[in-house]
This record gives sequence, C-alpha cells and structure tokens, in this order.
Amino acid sequence: MYERNTEKGSVWVTFKRSSMKSKATRNKMASAGETVEYTCLVRATDGKKTISTSVSAKDQQRFQASYATVLKAHMSKLKKRERKERKKAAEGEKKPKNKPLSN
Repeated sequence: MYERNTEKGSVWVTFKRSSMKSKATRNKMASAGETVEYTCLVRATDGKKTISTSVSAKDQQRFQASYATVLKAHMSKLKKRERKERKKAAEGEKKPKNKPLSN
C-alpha cells in the first residue's frame, strides 16, 4: 500500500482497542468473573483498498518493531513542508490594543 502511494497519495492507519467479542458476551464474562482479553485492531486504507489485522498483547512489541521498519523504509520520499516566510514589516504594523474607556 505504501509502495503504490510513494509518489502521490496518502495512507491512513488507525489503531483501536477491541475485545473481538460482542457486548453481551463481554457482560457475561464480566459477571462470571473472567477477564476479557483485549487486542489491537489495526486498519490501513489508501481510499481504494483497505487492510486490517488484530494484534494481541503478547505480539504487540514485535508488531510495532515491524511496523516501524516499514514506515522508515517508505517515508524517504516525503517532501519537507514549505512554510510561508513571515515578513518583519507585517509584524511591526500590528494594531494597537484598545484602551478601556474611563468614566
């Protein structure tokens, strides 16, 4: 997905905590005293194609390391953001503050 959008385009990635169970099942587990295991739902889209996966707590560090490697490999083509130059003359011509009216 990053390779297709190297020259032009965007990729949106979202991370969401998920139990992968319905709310009714979670409530039954909570009332029975069982702990609910949460996973991380990862979704990525470029506007045309969407991919998703779930990452368990024990695999989280390995996933983050792999994801960081992918990001570093594909972010070399990013352009530096062009900032507008501030003119010093415009800063010197600030409007004076209004003085409060005295009675």
